[in-house]
Amino acid sequence: MYNKVSICGVDTAKLPVLREAQNEALLKRTRAGDNIAREELINGNLRLVLSVIQRFTNRGENLDDLFQVGCIGLIKSIDNFDISQNVRFSTYAVPMIIGEIRRYLRDNNSIRVSRSIKDTAYKAMQVKEKLTAKTGKEPQVQEIANELKLPVEDIVIALESVVSPISLYDPVYSDGGDTIYVLDQVGDKNDDNNWLSEIAFKEAIKNLSDREKHILSLRFMQGKTQMEVSEEIGISQAQVSRLEKGALQKIRE
Repeated sequence: MYNKVSICGVDTAKLPVLREAQNEALLKRTRAGDNIAREELINGNLRLVLSVIQRFTNRGENLDDLFQVGCIGLIKSIDNFDISQNVRFSTYAVPMIIGEIRRYLRDNNSIRVSRSIKDTAYKAMQVKEKLTAKTGKEPQVQEIANELKLPVEDIVIALESVVSPISLYDPVYSDGGDTIYVLDQVGDKNDDNNWLSEIAFKEAIKNLSDREKHILSLRFMQGKTQMEVSEEIGISQAQVSRLEKGALQKIRE
């Protein structure tokens, strides 16, 4: 109950909440060099930080630490927010706060990631935050890659490499009764149905002709269209379609 009421010595029940008009007025005064307005703006948006750190409560991290890191993100968003843009302050601040917390969690991760990949991930996160603030929606990986002039594969690898690992005992769902954990969602490849199905599938494949195997490989392993397959093996698209359907029917039978 302590963490729900007091974080970093702050009584969260007594935190003020600013309206958007108040935020705008304080931001203008802050840009004019009014430090009192800046402090009031920070204090008036601590509930925003509090709402963000609730997303990270299942990671076993100290809420006081997350709250302090979130406050850093809030301050950065105040200092970098462009008041000339037609964007709500909270829309800009939330991704900044989340980004700051994620960087903190990555830097404190026990899994070591190379510096070059981590640098790419940081740049990608910064671009993601910038594009989110600009467009009001989360950008596609391709957009981030275009902005950094890097291959999409490099962006995906970098972002995936710095994601915090999930515990098998993290809760997935609870309706007030039995809680479902990640462990409960992990499939068992050793159960009888799985290995029996695998044996049956392999036996079915053996019964196909070489041409049928080749067509299925091109279609489903290499992701080629029927037209591309027809051009590669020198038959019509209609023949490819007929052979493909026949092969799939043999496997089903």
